Amino acid sequence: MKTKKSLILSFISLAIAVLIWGCSKTTADTSSLYTPTSSDVTATATLQQLQQGRTLYINNCNACHALYSPDSFTPSQWKSILSSMAPKTSMGTADIQLVTKYVTKGN
Repeated sequence: MKTKKSLILSFISLAIAVLIWGCSKTTADTSSLYTPTSSDVTATATLQQLQQGRTLYINNCNACHALYSPDSFTPSQWKSILSSMAPKTSMGTADIQLVTKYVTKGN
């Protein structure tokens, strides 16, 4: 009986350790992501909006998958990707628009 209890406790401990390890967030690799500068400002995106979009992109999209460089897709492709991914996040419309501005470089 003690062996069975010990085995169950070991299993529960292992399960808890796996859950904690699996939920720990690793640092995002942001080396391929551009950091907006004043030269990136467009008629539809201010520098502040691009910077906020970058922060939101890093903090939200990385929760589920690796981050892609904004150059990985065209603005049209990004808009399609974000329209399908946005419902899976807790971001509001304004935040999604900021991420869109960042990954499309203001287009």
